[in-house]
Amino acid sequence: MLETSARLLRLLSLLQARTDWTGAEIAGRLKVGLRTVRRDVERLRELGYPVEATPGVAGGYRLGVGAALPPLLLDDEEAVAVAISLRMAATGSVAGLEEGAVRALAKLQQLLPARLRHRMEAFRAATVALPGAADPAVSAEVLAAIAAACRDRRRVRLRYRGRDGLTAREVEPHRLVHTPRRWYLVAWDVAKDDWRTFRVDRIEGPLGPPGARFTPRPPPEENTAAYVSHGITSAPYAYQARVLFHAPLEAVAPRTSPGAGRLEAVNARTCLFTAGANSLHELAVHVAVKGFDFEVLEPPELVPVLRELRDRLDRAATTSDPGSG
Repeated sequence: MLETSARLLRLLSLLQARTDWTGAEIAGRLKVGLRTVRRDVERLRELGYPVEATPGVAGGYRLGVGAALPPLLLDDEEAVAVAISLRMAATGSVAGLEEGAVRALAKLQQLLPARLRHRMEAFRAATVALPGAADPAVSAEVLAAIAAACRDRRRVRLRYRGRDGLTAREVEPHRLVHTPRRWYLVAWDVAKDDWRTFRVDRIEGPLGPPGARFTPRPPPEENTAAYVSHGITSAPYAYQARVLFHAPLEAVAPRTSPGAGRLEAVNARTCLFTAGANSLHELAVHVAVKGFDFEVLEPPELVPVLRELRDRLDRAATTSDPGSG
């Protein structure tokens, strides 16, 4: 049987790992009786942990929200995952997190045992950031406010900078979706009476107070990520293309991304690719470099552009052939 102090730590770890536990489940995990579980719960409460009793036939316990953040119990893999995530957040695309992430990482590294510090040091030493084009940073305050509105199902008034300049929008937020470069909000636009996708970096903060509660509407698609992918890769552009690749989705998927186009399986041997661009030449190159046979379903104007690209590549291959002279 575990000693009392070790058992309390184990109990706290269980409560942090899952929302609700029955008394019988805890007793089974700790290999003690229900009376001991009740005494240990009282000890945690005396130490300031807000352990709440849950109603029901079997009864149970959950870790409530306290006035202060209690110590977290992390296993080795969890501690390494948190440390790596904090290091990435320190150079990430969410503005305002850098300083807090660095402070939290410094505290965590002081507490890590030597075996984990060595793993983190190896990760730090082996990692080099590759500078690229600076993407617009997202306000952490705006992101948190939108996430809370999604959770609480409350309307939000946005000041959004789109193609028509800065406009006021009232929306019912549904989900936040992020790519490696940007964050997007999927929401019901009250004035437009339709679903819309908003780039979060174009939402000007701070947001106003939470609006009225709303009843969630059926989502625009079952797969919210696919809906956003279609919106950001096709809708904003002058030309939209639908191309049938004569290759399975599993083969084509590694050569594209959700931000480049929408990919859907047709059958075991073909898949449909939908993408947009402001130039037919861009679309032609974008599709051709995938490396698979394909046919253009639309637009028909793309076909002569592909022929032009074919002829240009053929001339380049002929003139560049070392044996052609």
